[in-house]
Amino acid sequence: MTPDGVPTWEEVARNHGQFLYSVAYRLTGNQEDARDIVQESLLRVRRGLETYTPGTLEGWLARIVTNVFLDDVRKRRRRPTSALPENPDLVLPPSASADDVSRASGLSAEIQQAINSLPEDFRVAVVLCDVADQSYEEISASLGVPVGTVRSRIHRGRRLLRTALVESGVME
Repeated sequence: MTPDGVPTWEEVARNHGQFLYSVAYRLTGNQEDARDIVQESLLRVRRGLETYTPGTLEGWLARIVTNVFLDDVRKRRRRPTSALPENPDLVLPPSASADDVSRASGLSAEIQQAINSLPEDFRVAVVLCDVADQSYEEISASLGVPVGTVRSRIHRGRRLLRTALVESGVME
């Protein structure tokens, strides 16, 4: 840590890498996309540490991960998709097994699937609140929306999540 209380990039990567991955995985629901988001987030952290003012480091990191995720979503919407070749196994590496992903994420596949089914605005708000443990004010600042909107998105997102879990038989 520097004399003014700012952590080094290496300290952030070592001590908060799992936090970054957890938030990214909850947002994407995909191990590969989460890794890409963490990598891009760490690049942004490296550039941003010069101007970082000591405060809630995890809030700052969650905001960076969220912004990378939202930028990626916007980019994917603009980018045209191409069809897979007839035999995708020749082009694409095998994906991780569902058990590996489940163990890495700490949540069952059904719960992660329910999170993935949420509309993007609700998913981001719920993940930042319940996974990244950010306050409504921090989420509001991160997303650039009023606190009332954050409260509404979290409430509606949790309600949709509960409904999806009841319908899938995970919750009663």
